[in-house]
Amino acid sequence: MDPDALDKVFRQRPALHRFPGSMGRRVQALCQAVVKDYGGDAGAVWREARDGDDLAARIKRLPGFGEMKVKILVAILAKKFGVKPAGWEKHAANWHTVADVDSEATMAEARQVKRDMRGVRPDRALPGRAPRGGRPPSEKAAKLKH
Repeated sequence: MDPDALDKVFRQRPALHRFPGSMGRRVQALCQAVVKDYGGDAGAVWREARDGDDLAARIKRLPGFGEMKVKILVAILAKKFGVKPAGWEKHAANWHTVADVDSEATMAEARQVKRDMRGVRPDRALPGRAPRGGRPPSEKAAKLKH
């Protein structure tokens, strides 16, 4: 697809992503890699994987997939789609992710785990939004407040 045409699609309201321009380019790069390396068959990424190591390596070679996204996608493939080549467990996220979400309650748990991992303070939350504000103050900053 023409990059300019795809960019227009991503920017239509409602936008497909909060950063439509950069995400449009990422999606195009990912699609090009799937066409080049897997004959346009995205499912071949996991169907043809020999084992968990190969699955993780195949995903990591895709544009835009670093360690965290690889772990999350391996977990999603296993937990939601039954894709479990030998050894997949060591490449799956060992924290609560979207792969574990099946209700509003488990979505809330996943969000809390993410906040905890980032050190976000619940007391800094805005109504109806995820908390902002990162880590607790340093010892020095805490002493200045008292």
